[in-house]
Amino acid sequence: MTGAYNVGDLKKGLKVLLDNEPYLIIETDFMKPGKGQAVYRTKLRNLIRGNVIERTYRSGDKLDAADVTEMTLEYMYNDSKNWFFMNMQTFEQFTVPKDGLNDANYWLKEGAVTQVTFWGERAITVEAPKHVELEVTYCEPAARGNTATNVQKAARLETGVEIQVPAFINTGDIVKVDTRTSEYIERISKS
Repeated sequence: MTGAYNVGDLKKGLKVLLDNEPYLIIETDFMKPGKGQAVYRTKLRNLIRGNVIERTYRSGDKLDAADVTEMTLEYMYNDSKNWFFMNMQTFEQFTVPKDGLNDANYWLKEGAVTQVTFWGERAITVEAPKHVELEVTYCEPAARGNTATNVQKAARLETGVEIQVPAFINTGDIVKVDTRTSEYIERISKS
C-alpha cells in the first residue's frame, strides 16, 4: 500500500515511511494549545532496527505510507543463522536472518504459523504466536514439603528459552506460555 496519510488520520498500528525506513506507530496524541496550531505527538518503532523514536507533527503535515506487507507463514526449520518459512497456499519459501526475528526464535517450533512482515522483498520482522505449547526439557525437581503457594522455579523449554514455572512442573510436561511476557499460563499435559 503506497500513498500518504494526513497527520490527523494517524493511529496506532499504521506503518509509515520516515528517513527511508518503515516505522510502526505505537502511540499518537493530539494536543491543542491555547494559541497556535494543533500538534500530534507520536511514538514510532523502527521495523528494521526495533528502536523507538518520538516525533511531533503539525496539523496539515503528511506522512508517506510504508510499502510493507504481512504474510501468514509456517515455520519449517533453521540453520542457526537463518530461519526458513513457507507460504502454505503457494509453497513458496522465505528465508529470514536471525536478527529479523526479534526474539521470536525462542518461541518457534516446526509447524508454527506466524506473521512475517516484508519491506519490499526483504523480511524485516517475525511475530511469534501469542501463546505456544512447548515441552519442558529440563527443570529441577520440586523440593519436598514445599507447599507454599506461588513457588516458582526455572525451566528450560524445547526451544532453549528459560521461563519461571510453578514447582509442580516436571521435565517432559507440556506447558502453555504467553510469548509477549514469557509467563507460564498452564500445564497442558503431564509427563
